[in-house]
Amino acid sequence: LMPGVEEEAVADLLRVRRFVVLQGPPGTGKTKMALDLLRKTYGGCGRSIQFHPNTTYENFIGGLGPKLGEGEFGLQFAPAQGFLMQAAARAMEQPDRPYLLHIDEINRADLGKILGEAILLLEPKESGREIELPHDFGAPFGRRFRLPENLHLLGTMNSSDRSIAIVDIAVRRRFAFVSLWPRTEVVERHGCALMQRAFGQLLDIYVEHATDDALALMPGHSYFLESDEEQAKRSLRVNLKPLLEEYLAQGYVSGFAEPIRSYLQWLDVQ
Repeated sequence: LMPGVEEEAVADLLRVRRFVVLQGPPGTGKTKMALDLLRKTYGGCGRSIQFHPNTTYENFIGGLGPKLGEGEFGLQFAPAQGFLMQAAARAMEQPDRPYLLHIDEINRADLGKILGEAILLLEPKESGREIELPHDFGAPFGRRFRLPENLHLLGTMNSSDRSIAIVDIAVRRRFAFVSLWPRTEVVERHGCALMQRAFGQLLDIYVEHATDDALALMPGHSYFLESDEEQAKRSLRVNLKPLLEEYLAQGYVSGFAEPIRSYLQWLDVQ
């Protein structure tokens, strides 16, 4: 039900597909894996950014931005490259070396609106596509923008955040989606006995009662990694319990609310 995914498999997929999204419930190590890939596999050649509801086309692709003018003119507006254009330019400087742009919380913004016409560039098997830009952004693009083949995009998204999500089919088909699941072996290796028991009981509840959609909300292994029993009790109450209470309040686990409530009561007496 919850297969493991290794960094090497994601790295191989990035080499083939170029545009990948890691998705999964909180605590499964999505951001950690992305940063580890950036540091080790890409040798630090890349950068990490984060999306939020106020991220715009101008932030990500490019647009007019204020700059200090000369003489008496004060502030003026001039074309300013966005994150994607900056990453493409950096990748072009070293064409024989892959460059990674990691987009954390990629589902916190409307990616369809942010990409605009640049969505046409996200075709991993069709290089050389270009779009015309509304302004001259200078070297190396001018008014024509393209993505170099050595530029890879890796998004991370929280499957428990149902308020904002990637739903645009045109966007979905351009990214390869990889699901990260809670890892039992990680809890067994790093968690104390209480953590292992708490993880096992909650996993049993999800496997027995959850629908396919709800199963993707099983809290990840990072909630269960305390090695000290007293620290474990505190962590379960201040980290795991609020998450499950939010699931209940939002109706995410309405099909098995009573087992979750019983589990929360069990946490209170630990």
